[in-house]
Amino acid sequence: MEHLLVPVSILFALYYIYYRWTRISVADVPGPKANSFLLGNQAEIFQTQAAETDFKWQAQFGDLFRVKGILGTDRIHVSDPKALHHIFASGYHIRKTDFKLEVARILTGPGLGWADGENHFRQRKVNSPAFGMAQTRSYVPIYLAYANLCTEWKERLGADSSIVVDAPSYFTRFFLDVIGEVAFDYQFGATDNANDPLAAVLSSVVSKFTTPSKFNIFVMGLLELAPVPLLLAFMRYAPTKGLRNSRSVERVATAVAKRLVEEKSEALMAGKNKRDIMSLLVKANASENPRSNLSAAELYAQMQTIMQAGHETTATTMSWTILELTQHPEVQAKLRAEIQATQRTIHERGDTEFTATDFDSMTYTGAVMRETLRFHPVVVNTIREAARDEVLPLSKPIVTLSGKTITELPIPKHQILVTSIAGYNRSPDVFGEDAQRFNPERWLDGTVKPAANVGMFANLMTFGSGHRGCIGWRFAIYEYQAFLIELVKNFEFSMDPTILVKVRREPGIVMFPTIEGEVMEGPQLPVTIRAVEML
Repeated sequence: MEHLLVPVSILFALYYIYYRWTRISVADVPGPKANSFLLGNQAEIFQTQAAETDFKWQAQFGDLFRVKGILGTDRIHVSDPKALHHIFASGYHIRKTDFKLEVARILTGPGLGWADGENHFRQRKVNSPAFGMAQTRSYVPIYLAYANLCTEWKERLGADSSIVVDAPSYFTRFFLDVIGEVAFDYQFGATDNANDPLAAVLSSVVSKFTTPSKFNIFVMGLLELAPVPLLLAFMRYAPTKGLRNSRSVERVATAVAKRLVEEKSEALMAGKNKRDIMSLLVKANASENPRSNLSAAELYAQMQTIMQAGHETTATTMSWTILELTQHPEVQAKLRAEIQATQRTIHERGDTEFTATDFDSMTYTGAVMRETLRFHPVVVNTIREAARDEVLPLSKPIVTLSGKTITELPIPKHQILVTSIAGYNRSPDVFGEDAQRFNPERWLDGTVKPAANVGMFANLMTFGSGHRGCIGWRFAIYEYQAFLIELVKNFEFSMDPTILVKVRREPGIVMFPTIEGEVMEGPQLPVTIRAVEML
């Protein structure tokens, strides 16, 4: 394959020289100097910790700047609130790239992550009833039941009532079981280490990480530029380890999904109304208008989409939360005090379990969750492409390389936009001058300023925005809160300082914690837990 790189590179270079001379140019936008023509700034971006370059260049160039892709191509990095709102409110005029759509298809099948245009609109419409507020709140007892991770940890405590646990390995298993029951009424048995084939292939998706080589970065860049037929052929047949693994996940997940859909269709015909998400999807899909329904392949793909988007993301967020609590004992103490106060209120009214209404009343707990989601977004950026010539409005003017001050930026059709979720979430204009510091109080003291209608939740971009925003964000919030309450209610968390300084933010499929020097071991976060007195 390597012997083809030189002629292919020359062809792409000639094409882009011609193309760039005949379209709107963004060459006047300031940005970092590229290290090479072949790789542009991409090696620096992909061979550092997650969002490290976003923060560095944002501080230097502001909320919109230009970086170089491979072969001299231009990419615009955006964390400006007004520009982000325009991008995500533009319908399908600013869309996922063909490359990203095909990656989504490989990972999850032809579901919501892959669909575009009217196809996406139709799929989202069928999916929406299963993710409404009332439906999501009804799952709180299940979330709390699976937060019995506390029981397993308590049984392992040593003589001093403490033990070191690897948080990500536990959270991944427990959240997989939650998504299995709530979404599909399916028992993975991951918490009991059952040998479920679907759980096994899912665990392999994020379990290992390797910093991409410059060669791989270049190949991925070429695939973004490749004609769609060539891209599809590569993604579907190339014998790379990652693609082979993704195809294996799709095969196993599709087989399980097919069986579940058959079972739920039979239950629906028999008048048995189950409340898991897959049952609700099957019911919503039984429309009298077949043109508005999902195909069998699309319905199976929803299972993969929900599993991939709904279990590793929340599990990883939980790990980042515990990390922050180990570094901020005052936050941990205040959080525990609110949890205990709420529990006393519950007991006084004659109940034993938290409800969704109790969750909503816990303002400091909510602030800690929002701050973790802001500071540690598990997806640090997304890639979009203009489907037509566009004009991006800007919150603040920028000065171009030629000295012009502009308040909007014309961009050409096919312009690649990197929407920096991490960059926006650290914006001083929105989140205060100390936006680079973890501080839950900002959500209670008026520090956070309203942005230009950005984000699905709490003025954050963590769940995305617009028609492609995370459809299950409410599900994730209540699930996250249930685990946080149970863990903090039962344990104090700390970390060995010598390990703490080695924690890395790794840019995998999701941004997960690793330990310096042990990156190949995958997600790790050794945390010391100590039992606290119950009420």
